[in-house]
Amino acid sequence: MKPDVTPAIATPAETQWVEAELVRSLMRIARNTQAVGVLLIPVFVGVLYDDHEAVALTLWAICALAVAALRFTVIRKYVHEVMAAGSRAHLQFFGRYAALWPVSAFVWGFSTVLFFDRSPLADQFICWLVLAGLAMFSINSLSSHLRTLFLWLDTLAVTSLAVILWRVGVELQFSGPFYHWWIIALVVIFWQVLRQAGLRLHNTHRRNFELQYRNNQLIESLTRQTQAALDAVEIKNRFLASAAHDIRQPVHALSLYADWLGSEPELVHEIAPKIVESTKAVNALFDSLFDLVRLDSGKIKLAIEPVDLAQVLHDIELQYRPLAEAKGLEFRVHVSPGSVLTDGILLRRIVGNLVSNAIKYTQRGGVLLATRQRGAGRVLEVWDTGLGIAAVHQKEIFREFYKVPGHAGTEDGFGLGLYIVARLSTILGHPVTLASRPARGTVFRLTLKPTDAKQAAERATAASTTLQLVSMP
Repeated sequence: MKPDVTPAIATPAETQWVEAELVRSLMRIARNTQAVGVLLIPVFVGVLYDDHEAVALTLWAICALAVAALRFTVIRKYVHEVMAAGSRAHLQFFGRYAALWPVSAFVWGFSTVLFFDRSPLADQFICWLVLAGLAMFSINSLSSHLRTLFLWLDTLAVTSLAVILWRVGVELQFSGPFYHWWIIALVVIFWQVLRQAGLRLHNTHRRNFELQYRNNQLIESLTRQTQAALDAVEIKNRFLASAAHDIRQPVHALSLYADWLGSEPELVHEIAPKIVESTKAVNALFDSLFDLVRLDSGKIKLAIEPVDLAQVLHDIELQYRPLAEAKGLEFRVHVSPGSVLTDGILLRRIVGNLVSNAIKYTQRGGVLLATRQRGAGRVLEVWDTGLGIAAVHQKEIFREFYKVPGHAGTEDGFGLGLYIVARLSTILGHPVTLASRPARGTVFRLTLKPTDAKQAAERATAASTTLQLVSMP
């Protein structure tokens, strides 16, 4: 037994595209079959030429040719103006001119006036064959657009039946031959059979276009995923190159200092601080790598609770003031007392990365770490008087492994600090913005909106899942 498969729900974009393709199919067939309807007009006239008044026959032929000419003009307009356009243009165009098809059906249906019960049975038989052929031909040419097909068939059948019933009931007062009723029955049966056949064929066309659309979407999705995988491979290659380069420098320095200390132990007081600094550099690089791995694997454990901002800034000051003062920079802290609902460890990591960057790229002046009340929330700011960031780089600096070209200090890291800041701030729901002027300094602002624990967990999971899908080879 085959399992039940729930059909995919069509999106508005899919529905519009499919409808437009159905219109395109109808118009394409109409271009190729227009001549057939025109050629049947002289055939029809030739059959009835000796059976009917020339005036009435001529008037009908003129009307039929006029409608055919109008359809030919519309088709030409479609070819030159719409055929290469998008879905919306197709639907709008067809909406304006769709009435031409039922008008054509009315003209052909009204031709029943010329032959029904007014011509020899042989000529009537030929005329009925022509109308039946047109009706069957419409199944192929109009079934792409179901509404147009039904309007065409209904108009043709109702017009023919109205003429027949007028002849039978009004003119003949129901005194005509019995085969008239058989003709009425056959027209009704034939009409309904054609409607059902047209419906089935239309459903086939529609399913084909729906499958085509979904296949195209699948191909585009696979193409995007393939490109994303290639991009991920490129990122990994750049990462390996960057990691090899950035880690090699402090490790190589450690090796030199160790050799130096081994050969001249009396210089321990001079060499030991250099070894400590190199060790700190290696630790900082590995901290960035570990943060990146945790982010990408989705193994971040969130502990959302009220966090005292004064305590956060105090901890950051204890950690980074010595680094700033060692470079001769002033390190100031301005605290607006209060708390925020967030993850204290991740918040410290965000602020620590921002302060570390500020110190790294500031050669003179200082760094200010402050919290301010803004409206109903709080904003945490990190100011520096450093190199600044040109506008062209301000969006790029939040990408992984990105280093601003020509910035002194970019050789001391992977270019992951601000990428980690962006990822963590997104997870916690604390938007981060910046304002900067080259050679004047930079300020990063972290808007401390209360973190919703459930939404933060979902954002962390979604971010890691997306990254894993992108990184699949």
